[in-house]
Amino acid sequence: MLVVTRLRAPSPDPAAVTALLAGLEQAQGIFAARPGYLGGEIGRNLDDPDLWVLSSRWENVGSYRRALSSYEGKMHIQPLMVHAVDEPSAYEVVEPGADLNVDIPRA
Repeated sequence: MLVVTRLRAPSPDPAAVTALLAGLEQAQGIFAARPGYLGGEIGRNLDDPDLWVLSSRWENVGSYRRALSSYEGKMHIQPLMVHAVDEPSAYEVVEPGADLNVDIPRA
């Protein structure tokens, strides 16, 4: 499972950018300590330097959701999400020949 969260810096002020980057690095560290975390990166958009990305790879969606809802996630990651672009962020990895997630409502 792949999570791609795009975030917009609150302002171009260097202090705001530094604070956002510190928050992203802390989030990545919290994720890395959680079961099911496979890896991740922080990136900055080349064309729009106010746009950042926190991507992470997980064994499954449950691992990601448990990491986000952990005490550390609630205290340090969720407040950072105020800067997130409002769009879906969780993706299934498509591998050749694999069945994709069924497009039906879940109970």
